[in-house]
Amino acid sequence: MVDAVLFEFLHTEMVAELWAHDSDLDPGPGGQKTSLLVLEGMGFRVGQALGERLPREMLAFREELDVLKFLCKDLWGAVFQKQMDSLRTNHQGTYVLQDSSFPLLVRMGSGLQYLEEAPKFLAFTCGLLRGTLSTLGIKSLVTASVAALPACKFQVVIQRS
Repeated sequence: MVDAVLFEFLHTEMVAELWAHDSDLDPGPGGQKTSLLVLEGMGFRVGQALGERLPREMLAFREELDVLKFLCKDLWGAVFQKQMDSLRTNHQGTYVLQDSSFPLLVRMGSGLQYLEEAPKFLAFTCGLLRGTLSTLGIKSLVTASVAALPACKFQVVIQRS
């Protein structure tokens, strides 16, 4: 419980600091894009580190779907103390991971003004997923969307070489 609260607080402070810093330099969309890229980059590095700490027997996945199931159950459980609510795929390299009560959005109020603020609270997690997948040998593009708080969807598109 304490770990989850500390992580949420650290994440909130990272977002606040980046937004305060960039709004001083560039109050427009360019500053916001830079902040999103920084948060996503931080998440990517954390995801890589988490992936590097996995026991080798866990890394012997046979298929992409097995890797995504691992992310939804084990990784999500380690980071957020809960499993992802659903995983869907088109079997062509696109996966949608849905969390109906995403911990980093739970404390936000409901309403359109809060919905507009949600993307900055998802960038780190997009990077986290992409970084872990990278360590497992899967190049991907991860995006997030929010239709109603605190639910969110992460779309993972596998990059084929």
